[in-house]
Amino acid sequence: MNKELFVKMLEEKGIVLSPQQLNQYEQYFHLLVEWNEKMNLTAITEKEDVYLKHFYDSVSAAFYYDFSKPLSLCDVGAGAGFPSIPIKIAFPQLQVTIVDSLNKRITFLENLASVLQLEKVTFIHDRAETFGQNKDYREQYDLVTARAVARLSVLSELCLPLVKVGGTFVAMKAAHAKEELETGKKAIATLGGSIKETHSFLLPMEESERNIIIVEKIKSTPKRYPRKPGTPNKTPIE
Repeated sequence: MNKELFVKMLEEKGIVLSPQQLNQYEQYFHLLVEWNEKMNLTAITEKEDVYLKHFYDSVSAAFYYDFSKPLSLCDVGAGAGFPSIPIKIAFPQLQVTIVDSLNKRITFLENLASVLQLEKVTFIHDRAETFGQNKDYREQYDLVTARAVARLSVLSELCLPLVKVGGTFVAMKAAHAKEELETGKKAIATLGGSIKETHSFLLPMEESERNIIIVEKIKSTPKRYPRKPGTPNKTPIE
């Protein structure tokens, strides 16, 4: 996906980018490739692949959820900033917090935010399990996102404790989302969530399956969740 097609396909979805925003995506690409030579941020480094599989794929969440309001968004395990930084560039009014367990990725993100001159962004080095038990962050966010971090039953335990009651958790998954939804239903309900919508589509060009799962937070998460680091993955709620 070249830049022109990226712009055109987002415009078709009602997302119009300014020259400044386009420049930010371009700078993002160059920084990603530059830092990737020093640390492992992504296996995807070809420009057209980055625009398709990182930038367009991240912003695709906005085809199914309204990001145009001044929301507080927390992105769990964002790695090199996906999906929240491409979404933040397209919707600059968002207040974004990224939590990641690897400090060198946080260093990259801080540098990226500085170069792109992003405002209202915070980067926190922590495990999602301990972050979700911190009263300063627990149930504080309008929206929590995660992209392909873990299977849904595990992901729900890492993300739903951070969503305020009445807020939303958006899980971005590739294939096998239906199976994950089946096994993840109990976890979602236990953690105070309710599945609102699921959307499936094919990523342009390569025609690979993508799924957006939208979960509403309808009641507070029980205090025992999330459990200790590593526990959700070893013994998921199923």
